[in-house]
Amino acid sequence: MKKSILVILVLLAFAACKNENTSKSASDVTAAEVVLWTPYNDSTEVAANADHEKERMRYKFIQSKVLDKNKVFLPLYDEVSRFPESKYKAMKPLVLEQDIPMIQSRISEGSFTYEDLVLFYLHRIYKYELPNETTLNTVIALNPKVLEEARALDANGEEHHPIYGMPILLKDNIGAAHMKTTAGAIALKDNRTNDAFIVERLKEKGALVLGKVNLSEWANFVCSCPNGQSAVGGQTLNPYGRRVFDTGGSSAGSGTSIAANYAVAAVGTETSGSILSPSGQNSVVGMKPTVGLLSRTGIVPISSTLDTPGPMTKNVIDNGILLDAMRGFDDNDDKSVQTDWDEKWYQNKEATLKGKRFGALANYVERDSIYKETLEKLKQAGAVIIEFEPPEVEFDGFLSILNIDMKNDLPKYIAASVLDKDAVTVSTVKDVVDFNLKDSLLRIPYGQARFDGILADTTSAEGLQLIKQRLRTNGRAYFNQPMAEHRLDAVLSINNYDAGVAAAAEYPALTIPMGYRENGEPVNLTFIAKQYQEGKLYDMGSAFEAITKARQLPEGYRD
Repeated sequence: MKKSILVILVLLAFAACKNENTSKSASDVTAAEVVLWTPYNDSTEVAANADHEKERMRYKFIQSKVLDKNKVFLPLYDEVSRFPESKYKAMKPLVLEQDIPMIQSRISEGSFTYEDLVLFYLHRIYKYELPNETTLNTVIALNPKVLEEARALDANGEEHHPIYGMPILLKDNIGAAHMKTTAGAIALKDNRTNDAFIVERLKEKGALVLGKVNLSEWANFVCSCPNGQSAVGGQTLNPYGRRVFDTGGSSAGSGTSIAANYAVAAVGTETSGSILSPSGQNSVVGMKPTVGLLSRTGIVPISSTLDTPGPMTKNVIDNGILLDAMRGFDDNDDKSVQTDWDEKWYQNKEATLKGKRFGALANYVERDSIYKETLEKLKQAGAVIIEFEPPEVEFDGFLSILNIDMKNDLPKYIAASVLDKDAVTVSTVKDVVDFNLKDSLLRIPYGQARFDGILADTTSAEGLQLIKQRLRTNGRAYFNQPMAEHRLDAVLSINNYDAGVAAAAEYPALTIPMGYRENGEPVNLTFIAKQYQEGKLYDMGSAFEAITKARQLPEGYRD
């Protein structure tokens, strides 16, 4: 059966709940009486993707076999169902696709409250995520206390950081109180944790954690699975083309949820491409910061060498605000750095492209028409474009960094962050592999080849250090050589095309919508600079965004 919302929701939760002829209004219906969602048979959708041109999108399942959406959505149902449709429609032009400064100005002038803002986004999530015809399978947990927290912020009239009161979604490998932290894996399905370090920083500044979003299971390091697939959350879908376009991964839920305007912003994580890829595929702005700028404590790891969280937003200014709000020195993270940047370091209202020198990879110019057209726009704005061929460098051993780091880092995470060791019975990668084999159809429908590779990797500690040093040197040479030769401000890439090299170099990358293919698939321009040049990237990115204004709201998610 295709319908996933029963008539009671259609009649009561939204517009029709105001009908005077209805015997019971939404406010009279208790959560215990309501079924918001029913599972459906996804075999037709699976069959429809069996011949997809991208093998990775030939899905084995769409709907999660373990997630009950009623448990996710019922706790806030009563309050969301009482949010007037008229209020939602009045707020739409004031909130939809607007940036944080504009939203804050509307709240300051009394157009709506922080509580209203949360209800606005919850309304959209319920509207699109409960029907199986529109769901993106992206929101997999909601903070049951978020409305209570919003009301408390409304009562506080003090000066605050711009992130204050802004509803934020977290990738579900980032620890947050009142919600499980699963990394999409059934082995961690009941994992309770405290707030991750970056979540503590967000809450200190008044950000509202709205909920958790789906991801590629184990941050895309369990198998060569479809992007956005997890045993816990099901198959995340792209709002620009459900089952048509790839979501990118591993921060698929962070990208799709912001593309559809389910929150002001989201937090993703990246080891090699996991922010840049879904940002490009979903036409959102994504920053992969310099490794160490943001803490990784309380985040399910792949690699303590390369992992970093990062902001994913609809525009550049929001990206800088969210990144700034998460900063802070963490004694428990060996890579953490102390930054003493000026207030609003991320915002330069006079940013310009005039005189900026950008390196363009020659093979991208030849094969990508949107990239080529975008370079012409940069030239017209006064930028200097230098085409170059990247130097030949070796990247052998990259996978061993991920393998050995995860083998070492996962047990440390479980020991330090998992609050209920009875609920999480695994403590090593080997434990997870054995756990999955007990019900492989449910737990690892696409296999676990990458986990098997971790166990098979015999790289020594000394060998690993040599690999890390060599790849960091080579990664930096890949960018530094043309940067020095041509005095470049940044190298221009596409989506996550050079994410692996930027990861090896531990360099920051900012990706921004630059257009859409003829078939409607989004594509981003990615700026790559040297360590701790995030402010410079935001300057160039905001100037680029101003001349292109490329991002468009997905057609099916505009109401």
